[in-house]
Amino acid sequence: MKLLTLILALLFVSAPSSVYEFKLKTIDGKDFSLAKYKGKKVLIVNTASKCGFTKQYTDLEKLSEQYKDKLVVVGFPANNFGGQEPGTNQDIKTFCKENFNVTFPMSGKVSVLGLDIDPLFQYLTTAPNPEFTGDIKWNFEKFLIDENGKLIHRFRSQTTPLSPDITKYLN
Repeated sequence: MKLLTLILALLFVSAPSSVYEFKLKTIDGKDFSLAKYKGKKVLIVNTASKCGFTKQYTDLEKLSEQYKDKLVVVGFPANNFGGQEPGTNQDIKTFCKENFNVTFPMSGKVSVLGLDIDPLFQYLTTAPNPEFTGDIKWNFEKFLIDENGKLIHRFRSQTTPLSPDITKYLN
């Protein structure tokens, strides 16, 4: 009977309807929610400090500044690809500040792939997208969220932050 009750309970758990439903931690370990950015677009990026795409931090910061009235960039450090984010949250924060003067919000380190995938990224990788869904392939994939917390578009690592492919959604 307990098993049947558990199965029925799981069947009636509703799937998240937006990114605003997820509870997150900042790189400093404080609770935060993407809901605080309602009314703005949000660019969610899985980042890594020792990746060939790490230089994208420069353009992520520029994008964040250029579109600050309508966009929030949020970095999510992850060590899922080639061990390219091995440091602690404090190491990552220091690296980003000293090397790229990152001022946009950063979450605590998460997993974006595998059995321990963060629930936010489980949601994002399965959310409808015009071109593709499924696993993140590498560091610096980008998820553009609309003002209501819904995925607009997803971009692979090679799409640079200031690319017209992204900025056309912001102009």
